Formats: sequence, C-alpha cells, structure tokens
Amino acid sequence: MMQLAYLVDLGRYPIDRPGSSACAQLIADLQRDLAADGCAVLPEFVHEAGIARLAAEADAVADKGHKSFSRTNAYFSKDDRTLPETHPVRQFYDRSNAFIPADNFGAGSPLRAIYEFPGFMPFIREALGEPEDRFFRYDDPLADVIINMVEAGQGFPWHFDTNNYTVTLAIQNGDGGGEFEYAPMLRTPADENYDGVARVLAGGSPLVRKLVLQPGDLQIFRGRYSLHRVAPVEGPRRRYVGIFSFVEQEGMCGGVERTRQLYGRVLPRHYEREGLRTDALRD
Repeated sequence: MMQLAYLVDLGRYPIDRPGSSACAQLIADLQRDLAADGCAVLPEFVHEAGIARLAAEADAVADKGHKSFSRTNAYFSKDDRTLPETHPVRQFYDRSNAFIPADNFGAGSPLRAIYEFPGFMPFIREALGEPEDRFFRYDDPLADVIINMVEAGQGFPWHFDTNNYTVTLAIQNGDGGGEFEYAPMLRTPADENYDGVARVLAGGSPLVRKLVLQPGDLQIFRGRYSLHRVAPVEGPRRRYVGIFSFVEQEGMCGGVERTRQLYGRVLPRHYEREGLRTDALRD
C-alpha cells in the first residue's frame, strides 16, 4: 500500500504522530468546529503531488461509475401516500450524478491508502469525540471508500446520509458550480424535525450555509443529521470527491433500496444486514 507521505501533508497535519502536541491541537481545533455546526475542514490535507495521484486514479476508473438519473426525496425512500402532499417525505427532486463503487479501489489505491492508514480512523474518531466501541469503518463492500463523480449539469439534491459520519476529500472541481450547501444538525436521532426540513426544501432558510472546497481539502461532516446538497456542476471538467465512511456500529452496511439507487447493484451482504441500524430514522 502507498506510503501516506506520498499523499498527505504530514508536516501540517501530523496524523502519523498521535499523542504529539501538534496532533492534539489539530484535534482540538476540529472538535471546536464540529461542535459549532457539525462540519470541519482541513485545507490542503492532501498535497499537490498527492492530488495528482488521486485525480489520475479517478480518471482511470471513471468508466466504472454508476450513473443514475432519477427523482428522489431527502431520505432516499419511496413515496408515502399516507402523508400530506406537502410533507418532506413526499418532495421528490431530480438527481443526476455517479458513484464509483468501493470495489474499484483495491490494495494499491491511493484513496484506500488514506482510508486504511492505521492512524486515520483514530484521528477522525478523536476529532468527533466518539468512544472506540462506537466508531468503525463502514462494512459495505460497495461504499466504504468511493468517489462521487459529477459532470456538467449534474448535482445532488437535498438529502441526509445513511451513515452518521462522512469524511470527504475534494479531488477535482468542475469549471464552475458544485458548491456544497448544508443546514447543520437539522435533525436528531429522536426528532426528524420535518418542519425544519420543509423550510430548507422550500428555499431561503437562514440555516443554510455554503462551502466551496478546493482539491486536497478534507471535510468531516455529520451528514446523517445535517441536510445537504451539491449544486449543479458547470463546464466539461468532472468534479471528483472521495468519500470515506465511518459508522457507530460494527458490521453496518447500506440498505438494499439506497444501495441499488446509488450503485446500480446490491450484494448478498446488503440483504443479510438490511435491519442492522442504530436508530429508526428514515434512510
């Protein structure tokens, strides 16, 4: 597996030196940002040479991405006709982008080298303030480490993530557009806050924030609780974002319906673990 120094700016982000004062300060800074709005960014976490390697990898497997064009709601669930027509669950939007599944990133993958570096998961876990027995890699063979690929005119409408913590790495931006917008911590494990979701979907909510990530930026985001979207990309250059996923329960895997929507296929493991969730929130 590729050495981390070939990818990450370890001078600025010493995740290879856990327990050092520099690493402790970095973690404290991230904890502060996450406490404020569920989002923290490490600018230029991957250096220029590392980004070149990651972009080349993305280009090499771009044809493996599952492109989908559909209408979906914020929960990736089916319509529920027992609810009023104005309910957020019944608001469907066009979704058009692609995900390159995790089984395209093998042992020699630079993207996987970051995800599986022994110090990476503990670093993220400490930043999130999670105990060791409630923080694991996503045990999904199609979705633990993936690339989101967006082309001209495509984007991702408002949605919540299935897994509690999402860590993303900006690899390549489009020529324009592609801004990340989010409404921080809009719901909790005990409260869907449908009224708040409805206000964001209607537009003009003061809770919405906009973030423009640059190639090499690492983002830690509580996407299970924060409604978010990606604005349509402009121009011929693709937008690539690597996604590293972590969950609270060992063995968690994506649901069948959502996995089929995002990757165009499911594996036996998805059926076997359909009910293994830590909450009763809509997907």
